[in-house]
Amino acid sequence: MEPLSLLIIGFVIVVVVMLLMHPQKGLLNFYKKSKLDSTRVLIEDSLKHIYDCEYNKSTSNINSIAGNLNISPDKAAKVISKLEDMGLVDVKSDKVSLTESGRSYALRIIRIHRLWERYLADRTSVVETEWHSSAEEAEHILTDAQANELAAQIGNPVVDPHGDPIPTSKGEIKEKRGIPLSSLSVGELGRIVHVEDEPQSVYSQIVANGIHSGMKVRMTEVSKNKIKFIAEGEEIILSPLIASNLTVLPELKSDEISESTPTLASLTSGEEAVVVGISNACRGQQRRRLMDLGIVKGTKIKYVMESAGKDPVAYQVRGAIVALRNAQASQIFISKKGLSNG
Repeated sequence: MEPLSLLIIGFVIVVVVMLLMHPQKGLLNFYKKSKLDSTRVLIEDSLKHIYDCEYNKSTSNINSIAGNLNISPDKAAKVISKLEDMGLVDVKSDKVSLTESGRSYALRIIRIHRLWERYLADRTSVVETEWHSSAEEAEHILTDAQANELAAQIGNPVVDPHGDPIPTSKGEIKEKRGIPLSSLSVGELGRIVHVEDEPQSVYSQIVANGIHSGMKVRMTEVSKNKIKFIAEGEEIILSPLIASNLTVLPELKSDEISESTPTLASLTSGEEAVVVGISNACRGQQRRRLMDLGIVKGTKIKYVMESAGKDPVAYQVRGAIVALRNAQASQIFISKKGLSNG
Protein backbone atom coordinates (compact mmCIF):
# COMPACT_ATOMS: atom_id res chain seq x y z
CA MET A 1 0.00 0.00 0.00
CA GLU A 2 1.27 3.48 -0.87
CA PRO A 3 2.71 5.54 1.99
CA LEU A 4 0.22 8.32 1.23
CA SER A 5 -2.68 5.88 1.53
CA LEU A 6 -1.33 4.60 4.84
CA LEU A 7 -0.98 8.17 6.08
CA ILE A 8 -4.58 8.99 5.13
CA ILE A 9 -5.91 5.82 6.78
CA GLY A 10 -3.89 6.59 9.91
CA PHE A 11 -5.23 10.15 10.00
CA VAL A 12 -8.82 8.94 9.63
CA ILE A 13 -8.35 6.45 12.48
CA VAL A 14 -6.98 9.18 14.75
CA VAL A 15 -9.93 11.47 13.92
CA VAL A 16 -12.44 8.68 14.59
CA VAL A 17 -10.81 7.85 17.91
CA MET A 18 -10.85 11.51 18.90
CA LEU A 19 -14.51 11.83 17.96
CA LEU A 20 -15.32 8.81 20.09
CA MET A 21 -13.06 9.34 23.07
CA HIS A 22 -12.77 13.13 23.58
CA PRO A 23 -13.48 13.64 27.33
CA GLN A 24 -15.87 16.58 26.80
CA LYS A 25 -17.13 16.38 23.22
CA GLY A 26 -16.65 12.73 22.31
CA LEU A 27 -19.58 10.60 21.14
CA LEU A 28 -19.09 8.14 24.00
CA ASN A 29 -19.24 10.97 26.51
CA PHE A 30 -22.36 12.31 24.80
CA TYR A 31 -23.92 8.84 24.98
CA LYS A 32 -23.05 8.49 28.66
CA LYS A 33 -24.42 11.98 29.43
CA SER A 34 -27.64 11.29 27.51
CA LYS A 35 -28.04 8.01 29.38
CA LEU A 36 -27.34 9.77 32.70
CA ASP A 37 -29.82 12.56 31.92
CA SER A 38 -32.43 9.98 30.87
CA THR A 39 -31.94 8.09 34.14
CA ARG A 40 -32.25 11.30 36.17
CA VAL A 41 -35.45 12.26 34.37
CA LEU A 42 -36.96 8.84 35.17
CA ILE A 43 -35.94 9.21 38.81
CA GLU A 44 -37.42 12.70 39.10
CA ASP A 45 -40.61 11.82 37.23
CA SER A 46 -41.05 8.78 39.49
CA LEU A 47 -40.68 10.94 42.60
CA LYS A 48 -43.30 13.36 41.25
CA HIS A 49 -45.72 10.51 40.59
CA ILE A 50 -45.24 8.98 44.04
CA TYR A 51 -45.69 12.39 45.68
CA ASP A 52 -48.85 13.02 43.65
CA CYS A 53 -50.28 9.68 44.78
CA GLU A 54 -49.56 10.48 48.42
CA TYR A 55 -50.95 14.03 48.08
CA ASN A 56 -54.18 12.61 46.63
CA LYS A 57 -54.37 9.83 49.24
CA SER A 58 -53.79 7.02 46.75
CA THR A 59 -51.15 4.28 46.47
CA SER A 60 -48.18 4.07 44.11
CA ASN A 61 -46.58 0.83 43.02
CA ILE A 62 -44.62 -0.70 40.16
CA ASN A 63 -47.62 -0.74 37.82
CA SER A 64 -48.69 2.85 38.56
CA ILE A 65 -45.13 4.11 38.02
CA ALA A 66 -44.79 2.10 34.80
CA GLY A 67 -48.09 3.49 33.51
CA ASN A 68 -47.32 7.07 34.47
CA LEU A 69 -43.85 7.05 32.94
CA ASN A 70 -44.89 4.91 29.96
CA ILE A 71 -42.20 2.30 30.63
CA SER A 72 -42.28 -1.46 31.17
CA PRO A 73 -42.88 -2.91 34.67
CA ASP A 74 -39.35 -4.38 34.57
CA LYS A 75 -37.84 -0.95 33.93
CA ALA A 76 -40.07 0.57 36.62
CA ALA A 77 -38.76 -2.05 39.08
CA LYS A 78 -35.18 -1.01 38.27
CA VAL A 79 -36.06 2.66 38.80
CA ILE A 80 -37.66 1.85 42.17
CA SER A 81 -34.58 -0.16 43.17
CA LYS A 82 -32.40 2.83 42.27
CA LEU A 83 -34.62 5.16 44.31
CA GLU A 84 -34.41 2.77 47.26
CA ASP A 85 -30.61 2.65 47.02
CA MET A 86 -30.55 6.46 47.02
CA GLY A 87 -32.65 6.56 50.18
CA LEU A 88 -35.51 8.34 48.44
CA VAL A 89 -38.25 5.71 48.84
CA ASP A 90 -39.33 2.88 51.12
CA VAL A 91 -40.86 -0.26 49.61
CA LYS A 92 -43.21 -2.41 51.67
CA SER A 93 -45.08 -5.23 49.94
CA ASP A 94 -46.46 -3.62 46.80
CA LYS A 95 -46.48 -0.04 48.11
CA VAL A 96 -43.84 2.59 47.32
CA SER A 97 -43.65 5.62 49.62
CA LEU A 98 -41.34 8.61 49.86
CA THR A 99 -38.77 9.07 52.57
CA GLU A 100 -38.23 12.56 53.98
CA SER A 101 -35.38 13.06 51.49
CA GLY A 102 -37.54 11.76 48.65
CA ARG A 103 -40.38 14.11 49.53
CA SER A 104 -37.99 17.07 49.66
CA TYR A 105 -36.56 16.14 46.25
CA ALA A 106 -40.04 15.72 44.74
CA LEU A 107 -41.22 19.10 46.05
CA ARG A 108 -38.17 20.79 44.54
CA ILE A 109 -39.07 19.41 41.09
CA ILE A 110 -42.75 20.31 41.54
CA ARG A 111 -41.81 23.84 42.64
CA ILE A 112 -39.80 24.43 39.46
CA HIS A 113 -42.56 22.95 37.27
CA ARG A 114 -45.32 25.14 38.73
CA LEU A 115 -43.21 28.29 38.85
CA TRP A 116 -42.37 27.83 35.17
CA GLU A 117 -46.05 27.42 34.27
CA ARG A 118 -46.87 30.59 36.24
CA TYR A 119 -44.09 32.42 34.41
CA LEU A 120 -45.38 31.28 31.00
CA ALA A 121 -48.94 32.31 31.92
CA ASP A 122 -48.08 35.74 33.30
CA ARG A 123 -45.08 36.89 31.29
CA THR A 124 -45.33 35.25 27.86
CA SER A 125 -47.79 34.61 25.05
CA VAL A 126 -47.27 30.83 25.09
CA VAL A 127 -50.66 29.13 24.66
CA GLU A 128 -51.87 27.34 27.77
CA THR A 129 -51.96 23.89 26.16
CA GLU A 130 -48.17 24.13 25.88
CA TRP A 131 -47.40 25.23 29.46
CA HIS A 132 -47.24 21.71 30.88
CA SER A 133 -44.92 20.21 28.27
CA SER A 134 -42.56 23.19 28.56
CA ALA A 135 -42.53 22.89 32.36
CA GLU A 136 -41.83 19.15 32.04
CA GLU A 137 -38.52 20.09 30.44
CA ALA A 138 -37.70 23.08 32.66
CA GLU A 139 -38.12 21.08 35.87
CA HIS A 140 -35.12 18.90 34.96
CA ILE A 141 -32.93 21.83 33.91
CA LEU A 142 -33.36 24.77 36.30
CA THR A 143 -31.36 24.85 39.53
CA ASP A 144 -32.79 25.80 42.93
CA ALA A 145 -31.06 29.18 42.70
CA GLN A 146 -32.58 29.83 39.26
CA ALA A 147 -36.01 28.79 40.56
CA ASN A 148 -35.72 31.26 43.45
CA GLU A 149 -34.70 34.03 41.04
CA LEU A 150 -37.68 33.22 38.82
CA ALA A 151 -40.04 33.23 41.82
CA ALA A 152 -38.81 36.66 42.89
CA GLN A 153 -39.14 37.97 39.33
CA ILE A 154 -42.83 37.01 39.11
CA GLY A 155 -43.78 38.07 42.64
CA ASN A 156 -43.40 34.79 44.57
CA PRO A 157 -46.78 33.35 43.47
CA VAL A 158 -48.51 30.81 45.73
CA VAL A 159 -50.44 28.92 43.03
CA ASP A 160 -49.78 27.97 39.41
CA PRO A 161 -52.21 28.90 36.59
CA HIS A 162 -54.19 25.69 37.17
CA GLY A 163 -54.72 26.43 40.85
CA ASP A 164 -52.11 23.98 42.18
CA PRO A 165 -50.18 25.27 45.22
CA ILE A 166 -46.51 26.10 44.57
CA PRO A 167 -44.15 24.66 47.19
CA THR A 168 -42.00 27.24 48.97
CA SER A 169 -38.21 27.19 48.77
CA LYS A 170 -38.31 25.49 52.20
CA GLY A 171 -40.46 22.63 50.87
CA GLU A 172 -43.73 23.77 52.44
CA ILE A 173 -46.97 23.26 50.51
CA LYS A 174 -50.64 23.96 51.19
CA GLU A 175 -53.13 21.14 51.63
CA LYS A 176 -55.50 20.17 48.85
CA ARG A 177 -58.84 21.97 48.97
CA GLY A 178 -62.17 21.87 47.18
CA ILE A 179 -64.61 19.28 45.88
CA PRO A 180 -65.32 17.84 42.41
CA LEU A 181 -67.42 20.14 40.21
CA SER A 182 -70.09 17.44 39.95
CA SER A 183 -70.56 17.55 43.74
CA LEU A 184 -72.22 20.98 43.51
CA SER A 185 -75.99 20.86 43.88
CA VAL A 186 -78.23 22.41 41.24
CA GLY A 187 -78.42 26.15 41.91
CA GLU A 188 -75.28 26.11 44.08
CA LEU A 189 -72.48 28.59 43.43
CA GLY A 190 -68.80 27.69 43.31
CA ARG A 191 -65.40 28.92 42.21
CA ILE A 192 -63.00 26.73 40.23
CA VAL A 193 -59.80 26.37 42.26
CA HIS A 194 -58.04 23.66 40.27
CA VAL A 195 -57.95 22.55 36.63
CA GLU A 196 -56.13 19.26 36.08
CA ASP A 197 -53.88 19.56 33.01
CA GLU A 198 -53.43 15.84 32.38
CA PRO A 199 -54.24 13.98 30.26
CA GLN A 200 -53.61 16.46 27.47
CA SER A 201 -56.67 15.35 25.46
CA VAL A 202 -59.01 16.19 28.35
CA TYR A 203 -57.24 19.44 29.22
CA SER A 204 -57.50 20.60 25.59
CA GLN A 205 -61.29 20.24 25.77
CA ILE A 206 -61.38 22.22 29.02
CA VAL A 207 -59.34 25.00 27.42
CA ALA A 208 -61.54 24.94 24.30
CA ASN A 209 -64.55 25.68 26.55
CA GLY A 210 -62.78 28.71 28.03
CA ILE A 211 -62.68 27.20 31.52
CA HIS A 212 -59.97 28.43 33.89
CA SER A 213 -58.99 28.55 37.55
CA GLY A 214 -60.80 31.34 39.42
CA MET A 215 -63.94 31.11 37.27
CA LYS A 216 -67.28 31.51 39.11
CA VAL A 217 -69.92 28.91 38.27
CA ARG A 218 -73.55 28.15 39.06
CA MET A 219 -74.66 24.54 38.64
CA THR A 220 -77.81 24.02 36.58
CA GLU A 221 -77.85 20.26 35.90
CA VAL A 222 -76.05 17.16 37.13
CA SER A 223 -76.71 13.77 35.56
CA LYS A 224 -74.80 10.61 34.65
CA ASN A 225 -74.50 11.87 31.06
CA LYS A 226 -73.67 15.55 31.45
CA ILE A 227 -72.74 18.38 33.80
CA LYS A 228 -74.29 21.75 32.93
CA PHE A 229 -73.42 25.08 34.54
CA ILE A 230 -73.33 28.83 33.91
CA ALA A 231 -69.95 30.58 33.95
CA GLU A 232 -69.22 34.20 33.00
CA GLY A 233 -72.64 34.50 31.39
CA GLU A 234 -72.22 31.40 29.21
CA GLU A 235 -73.82 27.96 29.51
CA ILE A 236 -71.23 25.17 29.47
CA ILE A 237 -72.00 21.49 29.09
CA LEU A 238 -69.36 18.87 29.89
CA SER A 239 -69.26 15.10 30.06
CA PRO A 240 -68.71 13.70 33.58
CA LEU A 241 -65.24 12.55 32.45
CA ILE A 242 -64.16 16.08 31.50
CA ALA A 243 -65.86 17.61 34.57
CA SER A 244 -63.93 15.25 36.87
CA ASN A 245 -60.78 17.28 36.11
CA LEU A 246 -62.30 20.39 37.72
CA THR A 247 -62.24 21.17 41.45
CA VAL A 248 -64.38 23.90 43.02
CA LEU A 249 -64.91 25.63 46.34
CA PRO A 250 -68.62 26.13 47.14
CA GLU A 251 -69.59 29.75 47.76
CA LEU A 252 -72.47 30.74 50.03
CA LYS A 253 -73.25 33.96 48.17
CA SER A 254 -72.30 35.78 45.03
CA ASP A 255 -69.95 38.75 45.24
CA GLU A 256 -69.50 41.67 42.82
CA ILE A 257 -68.44 39.33 40.00
CA SER A 258 -70.63 36.26 39.58
CA GLU A 259 -71.48 33.81 36.86
CA SER A 260 -74.10 36.28 35.55
CA THR A 261 -72.00 39.48 35.65
CA PRO A 262 -72.24 41.17 32.22
CA THR A 263 -69.15 41.85 30.15
CA LEU A 264 -68.09 44.82 28.06
CA ALA A 265 -69.11 42.86 24.95
CA SER A 266 -72.77 43.26 26.02
CA LEU A 267 -72.71 47.09 25.72
CA THR A 268 -74.42 48.72 22.76
CA SER A 269 -73.66 52.01 20.99
CA GLY A 270 -73.68 55.00 23.33
CA GLU A 271 -73.92 52.95 26.55
CA GLU A 272 -71.63 53.51 29.52
CA ALA A 273 -70.50 51.15 32.28
CA VAL A 274 -67.99 50.79 35.10
CA VAL A 275 -65.33 48.08 35.04
CA VAL A 276 -65.66 45.74 38.03
CA GLY A 277 -62.95 43.27 37.08
CA ILE A 278 -61.03 41.34 34.43
CA SER A 279 -61.44 37.62 33.89
CA ASN A 280 -58.67 35.36 35.22
CA ALA A 281 -58.56 33.89 31.72
CA CYS A 282 -56.98 37.15 30.55
CA ARG A 283 -53.31 36.68 31.39
CA GLY A 284 -49.80 37.82 30.59
CA GLN A 285 -49.21 40.48 27.95
CA GLN A 286 -52.90 40.76 27.10
CA ARG A 287 -53.81 41.56 30.72
CA ARG A 288 -50.98 44.06 31.06
CA ARG A 289 -52.11 45.83 27.86
CA LEU A 290 -55.62 46.31 29.24
CA MET A 291 -54.24 47.69 32.49
CA ASP A 292 -51.87 49.99 30.59
CA LEU A 293 -54.91 51.34 28.74
CA GLY A 294 -56.44 52.19 32.12
CA ILE A 295 -58.99 49.37 32.08
CA VAL A 296 -59.02 48.53 35.78
CA LYS A 297 -61.67 48.20 38.47
CA GLY A 298 -63.63 51.44 38.81
CA THR A 299 -62.85 52.82 35.35
CA LYS A 300 -65.77 54.28 33.39
CA ILE A 301 -65.94 53.04 29.81
CA LYS A 302 -68.25 54.03 26.94
CA TYR A 303 -69.17 52.29 23.69
CA VAL A 304 -68.34 54.85 20.95
CA MET A 305 -68.57 53.13 17.58
CA GLU A 306 -68.09 49.80 15.83
CA SER A 307 -66.06 48.91 12.77
CA ALA A 308 -67.64 47.74 9.53
CA GLY A 309 -67.44 44.11 10.65
CA LYS A 310 -68.47 44.99 14.25
CA ASP A 311 -65.10 43.74 15.48
CA PRO A 312 -63.17 45.57 16.85
CA VAL A 313 -65.23 48.19 18.69
CA ALA A 314 -64.05 51.65 19.75
CA TYR A 315 -64.49 52.55 23.44
CA GLN A 316 -63.79 55.73 25.33
CA VAL A 317 -61.51 55.08 28.32
CA ARG A 318 -60.15 57.92 30.49
CA GLY A 319 -60.61 60.46 27.67
CA ALA A 320 -58.91 58.30 25.01
CA ILE A 321 -60.39 56.11 22.28
CA VAL A 322 -59.22 52.50 22.29
CA ALA A 323 -60.14 49.63 19.99
CA LEU A 324 -60.89 46.25 21.54
CA ARG A 325 -61.83 43.01 19.87
CA ASN A 326 -64.94 41.21 21.07
CA ALA A 327 -62.82 38.40 22.50
CA GLN A 328 -61.07 40.97 24.72
CA ALA A 329 -64.29 42.79 25.63
CA SER A 330 -65.85 39.50 26.75
CA GLN A 331 -63.14 39.21 29.43
CA ILE A 332 -63.90 42.60 31.01
CA PHE A 333 -66.68 42.53 33.62
CA ILE A 334 -68.86 45.63 33.97
CA SER A 335 -71.72 47.16 35.94
CA LYS A 336 -74.27 49.67 34.68
CA LYS A 337 -75.62 50.52 38.14
CA GLY A 338 -75.72 54.22 38.93
CA LEU A 339 -75.11 55.26 35.32
CA SER A 340 -77.61 56.85 32.98
CA ASN A 341 -77.40 55.40 29.50
CA GLY A 342 -79.09 56.91 26.56
